Amino acid sequence: MKLDILAFGAHPDDVELGAGGTVAKAVAEGKKVGIVDLTKGELGTRGTEFTRFEEAANASKILGVSVRENLGFADGFFVNDKTHQLEIIKMIRKYQPEIVICNAIDDRHIDHGKGSKLVSDACFLSGLLKIETEVEGELQEKWRPKHVYHYIQWKNLEPDFVVDISGFIEKKMDSVFAYKTQFFDPNSKEPETPITSKNFTDSIDYRARELGRLVGVEHAEGFTVERYVAVDSLFDLK
Repeated sequence: MKLDILAFGAHPDDVELGAGGTVAKAVAEGKKVGIVDLTKGELGTRGTEFTRFEEAANASKILGVSVRENLGFADGFFVNDKTHQLEIIKMIRKYQPEIVICNAIDDRHIDHGKGSKLVSDACFLSGLLKIETEVEGELQEKWRPKHVYHYIQWKNLEPDFVVDISGFIEKKMDSVFAYKTQFFDPNSKEPETPITSKNFTDSIDYRARELGRLVGVEHAEGFTVERYVAVDSLFDLK
């Protein structure tokens, strides 16, 4: 299955938090979008890898993505080496996306920056003919995405561009709250974490509102780039 966009997240819920509105909007526009989670999020303070798997499946239904896979890398301990790069290359060649979006280049959680560089490196390597990979016994063709973009997460990084997600904030929020074990729940008896406060929950909306305000729309999500963004004409810019 060829995808238009392949979104990578170090943990289940990363894509929803960082780019849920962008994914939902792309799907609504008829684009085929897939998600690949690098880990099962097994080190998360709340819930288990099994609850996260179920939550990720529910979030995928809400967003309407075509496929979701989990590579099962070690949460907190995966590294950017040949073994891990090859697994991501297999995903890129399998789905042949035009665009890859992935974790923030710098963030509070160490897996986010690691995952960002790992996916970015794999996107380049995936285009090299002499790197051979197989899936289900079949040799894969080389493939390099045209664009790699990084969504913004915990840190308020300055975006290089924003996507207008007006009309899709509710779907984004619903996909985030599909992860019931991870976020604000006044009745939970589990330990508190930086993402379980109501302030964090509220920030998902108000950060999108702030980015939207700055470009004259209701809500927006920000991304950083690895190379210049080019347009055919000044009139392509909003």
